[in-house]
Amino acid sequence: MRYSDDVLDSFDRRKPHRVTPEHDAELGMVVEDAGSGFCGEIVGFEYGAVTLEDRHGRRRHFPLEPAAFLLDGTVVTLRRPQPSATPARPRRTASGSVAAAPTRAQVARAGRIWVEGLHDAELLERIWGDDLRGEAIVVEPLHGVDDLPAAVREFAPGPGRRLGVLVDHLVSGTKEARLAQAVDSPHCLIAGHPYVDVWQAVKPSRLGMEEWPVVPRGHPWKEGICAALGVGEPALFWRRLLSRVDSYHDLETPLVNSVERLIDFVTAPQE
Repeated sequence: MRYSDDVLDSFDRRKPHRVTPEHDAELGMVVEDAGSGFCGEIVGFEYGAVTLEDRHGRRRHFPLEPAAFLLDGTVVTLRRPQPSATPARPRRTASGSVAAAPTRAQVARAGRIWVEGLHDAELLERIWGDDLRGEAIVVEPLHGVDDLPAAVREFAPGPGRRLGVLVDHLVSGTKEARLAQAVDSPHCLIAGHPYVDVWQAVKPSRLGMEEWPVVPRGHPWKEGICAALGVGEPALFWRRLLSRVDSYHDLETPLVNSVERLIDFVTAPQE
């Protein structure tokens, strides 16, 4: 017989064993499963396996076993990479604040922030919602400020019951400015912005415009804007506008500054 029955007779024990190189499996790396020949990009990990996606979009899972893959034509052992020791950047809220860790629901503060209408309240929720919940601040719409002095008196703000009011079109000489001046409580802060409506405090670039259309004096502002833009229903336009707002960067600075002032005022330590 030309060959021995022992298949290991010809194995030269003086030669070192060949060690299969190990590589961290990284997302985006292209490898081939040595057993099946399936070649694809690493797109995920699951239960000790790696997920490959080929150029046709087909996905398959393969166990991370020794010498199970080819990388650039070389047999390798893939290992799942260890989590990075680099601390993750803190998550930011839409207002730019550092996101706090999740907490239990809190009892709302006695203090409040009032805004003129539902659109104002929705905009504050979209950008400052995390901050407001973290500070247990309730935002309430006034549906106009014509009775602001009487409403403030009825609320009876005090050291542990501060009140902040966000007013549209708070410009010297306007009705809104006169109403604000009629409120004299040291525990109530009125802050505003110069825009006729809170819509206008959204940067027009969010809708691909350089500036908001000019509505003639004496015409309803929302309806005038919708007419100028060829939109029939203000409510639908507001949903579209609100959907384009993702962070405080999408809002004009006067509004951002006023909301931040009101939050700071309402949450200030009791005197």
